[in-house]
Amino acid sequence: MPTTRIRVRVQPRAKVNQVLGMANGVLQVRIAAPPIEGQANNALEEFLAERLDMPQRQVRVVRGAASRSKLVELEGMSEEEALRRLGQS
Repeated sequence: MPTTRIRVRVQPRAKVNQVLGMANGVLQVRIAAPPIEGQANNALEEFLAERLDMPQRQVRVVRGAASRSKLVELEGMSEEEALRRLGQS
């Protein structure tokens, strides 16, 4: 089962959750949750899992928990498939 890591730049406290696109190999995402006590990280994992049609337990922020720049691990999905599902291929 492939495991993929993608770099993500998060803008918390947005009006809506949305994928903005890729910039310099980094996925740009807006998340409505505030960056307080991991709320934005949890919302990011939930949002990406929903968009990728995969269980939330397979989406994890593995680096950058306290930063806007994050490394997200996707268990069981190739990078190509993830970007295709996010509309970024």
